[in-house]
Amino acid sequence: MGNPVLVEVTRGPRVESWHRGAVAVVDADGRPVLALGDVERPVYPRSAIKPIQALPLVESGAADRFGLGAEELALACASHGGEPGHVATATRMLQCSGLDPSALKCGAHWPIHQPSAQALMRAGEQPSPLHNNCSGKHAGFLCVACALDADRTRYTEPAHPVQRLVKAALADLACAAIGEDMCAIDGCSAPTWALPLLSLARAFARFGTGRGLSSERAQAAARLRAACAEHPWHVAGSGRFCTEIMRHFGTRLLVKSGAEGVVCAALPGEGLGIAVKCDDGASRAAEVMMAATAASLFRADADQAALQPYLRPALRNWNGITVGTIRPSGALARDALAPAQGVRTDP
Repeated sequence: MGNPVLVEVTRGPRVESWHRGAVAVVDADGRPVLALGDVERPVYPRSAIKPIQALPLVESGAADRFGLGAEELALACASHGGEPGHVATATRMLQCSGLDPSALKCGAHWPIHQPSAQALMRAGEQPSPLHNNCSGKHAGFLCVACALDADRTRYTEPAHPVQRLVKAALADLACAAIGEDMCAIDGCSAPTWALPLLSLARAFARFGTGRGLSSERAQAAARLRAACAEHPWHVAGSGRFCTEIMRHFGTRLLVKSGAEGVVCAALPGEGLGIAVKCDDGASRAAEVMMAATAASLFRADADQAALQPYLRPALRNWNGITVGTIRPSGALARDALAPAQGVRTDP
């Protein structure tokens, strides 16, 4: 049986499109609080696990050795928009380790932030790897490689010492064995490892609480969470989902989106982690899934108000006229929007 419809897209009075998916909410001990859909099927988390991929940057001592501050650590966790400030921070990270942009192996693409892309075009310039949304993560990888005195030219290969540290950190937080058959290559050329949503949610619960982690790893996770809470703009950018959510919640909620409809979150105060996956890869639906799940766990009026624009975002045409909405389906509204009590499951 396929995953349930969790998000509907309306136009006028009718539902025009549907998005199927799965949601897992898990505590640090692996106990599920909410399970919708197939939460045991491995999925590639893509950029949603960048905060976990940044753990070796702190644990190796590279962050301190090269004098990286909170802005740099937030960018190491980022899928940024390629705005000038993002580019400047990535450049600074490379300079701190004695490198330049030619060391980046993430490839180049136009800034996600359209005004920045348009400004680049007007200036007659082409995008560089610094504009890649993953340049902060890659600059962090290079800092680790420099601190380890490892090969700087092959840092994206799965067998490289940097990627072995990343894989080990992910396996530790997820409490899961990660086989070689789970490895694929991400859009930025770094390895991505498939895990079930239950495992990803548990990884974020442990990242948020430090429960079951070594003292060093728990402190590194806390430092990265604090950096993202202090500098949410560096994690995504102007008007972006992750930035706006964290701007409101601060240290109470770390949220990170990834490609192909994956979003993960850590809720330190509640001791929970969330992982969602939209089957068709639509980020518009994955964000609604995450907003609906968060809304079930943060019931204060101010929190509900902050989540509302992402819980039922308006669908507008090219003239700015509201023609529909993107909303949780009956299944998601019934199970995720009700206060979480015990385990909820759906086939």
